[in-house]
Order: sequence, then C-alpha cells, then structure tokens
Amino acid sequence: MQQPYQQPYQQPVQPLRPVQGRSLATCIILSIVTCGIYGLYWLYMLQEDMNALTGRQDTSGGMVILLSIVTCGIYSYIWAYQMGQKVDGIRMSRGLPGSNNSLIYLLLCIFGLGIVTYAMIQNEINQAIGFQS
Repeated sequence: MQQPYQQPYQQPVQPLRPVQGRSLATCIILSIVTCGIYGLYWLYMLQEDMNALTGRQDTSGGMVILLSIVTCGIYSYIWAYQMGQKVDGIRMSRGLPGSNNSLIYLLLCIFGLGIVTYAMIQNEINQAIGFQS
C-alpha cells in the first residue's frame, strides 16, 4: 500500500515513434520571428507527437492545419479542446491526476493566445517523454 505523502514513480511514456522534445522558448521565439510560419510547423508536430504518445492516429498534423485554414480558424478551437483531453489521458497513463485543461486551451485560443496553448501542450509532451530543456 502506498503512503499518501509518497509520489508514484513516473515512468516516461513509450511512444509509437520517436518524439523529440522541444525548448518552449525556442519555439515561441521562432514562431514570432517567422510571423507564424514556424507556428504552423509546431502545430503539425504537436499533433503528430500527440498521436504517437497516445497510440492513436486520430487526425494527422497536415489535416489539422488544412482544416484550420479552410474553416477560418474554427477547427483550431475544436483541436485545442481535444488536445486537452489527450493531455489528460497521457497524464493518467503515467499515474498522475488528470488536469482537464481542455477549457483553458479552448479559451486561450478564442482570445487569440493560441501560442500559449501550444506551449502548454509542448510542456506536457516534454514531461511525458522526460525531456529537460
């Protein structure tokens, strides 16, 4: 029986394909300097990394970008909410309590702070694979 004050061992998630950790500061700076072009690449990689970590191939990163463009950004709200649920699943698979950040991710995107959402998701991915920036 585990004592309530002890933290469970948090083993990094074993993804289906290699997932590369990314420095949050570098990604944010590159997104700003390239006027959002790196942000599209980052969005693509976030989706692909999340697919690898969850073991499900829901929607490809390219499809997320395409749907976001075609729907004039509306799909990005749906994507942000779904990513919150996927992050929750990864946290629970590691024995951590679920954080249920879906609503936070959604609200950040609605108020034009999608880059903050990307950074929060990347931070969770980095923690899941044991990446130290």
